[in-house]
Amino acid sequence: MRRPARALLTLACLLLATACATPDYSAFREHKPRSILVLPPLNESVDVEATYSWLTTATAPLAETGYYVFPVAMVDAFMKDNGLPSAGEMREVSVGRLGEVFGADAVLYVTLEKWGQQYVVLSSNTVVKAVATLVDVATGTQLWKWQIDHVESSGGSGDLVADLVIAVVEQIVDTATDQTHQTARRANFLLFHNEKTGLPYGPYHPKHETDPRLH
Repeated sequence: MRRPARALLTLACLLLATACATPDYSAFREHKPRSILVLPPLNESVDVEATYSWLTTATAPLAETGYYVFPVAMVDAFMKDNGLPSAGEMREVSVGRLGEVFGADAVLYVTLEKWGQQYVVLSSNTVVKAVATLVDVATGTQLWKWQIDHVESSGGSGDLVADLVIAVVEQIVDTATDQTHQTARRANFLLFHNEKTGLPYGPYHPKHETDPRLH
């Protein structure tokens, strides 16, 4: 029997508190990083799986924006092999030292503030809220910082009895097949690719030379 289709509705995608705000790209224009090292994010959410679930969704949107991204699994394994088993301990390493070891131009630090599914009576919300900061390894200068607060909701049909049955089924099924991973992919695309607030196009993207944020 087919699972009832979920109608996904984006309830909110809030970048910082002010809709009209944009990042300061002046430092980015000066340093123009070509390669990015992504550290496992700090997890402030209640979901213990959030750190590595998010990490697997980060490489593609960054690479598609035009940067060389160091393989996140390799970076994580190397740090653990060198006595840094947690994201918090990895973050204690100076950005300059990370640059020396890996040869990256910039390091991406992320904090996950909210992550996972929140069930209400007849539907569920899938929430990803994260703060991302890109730092130049040579100078420690903040190149870019932004926040994504992305919520997707399963919609009801209007039939209270049917919606109640569907909600129960979805809670059971979603325990095994969490929707958060796919929501995180979409959230990261919005975080990094937004042409007003995201990262400027990198040197490996065809729009790099014409990106107004770099001029």
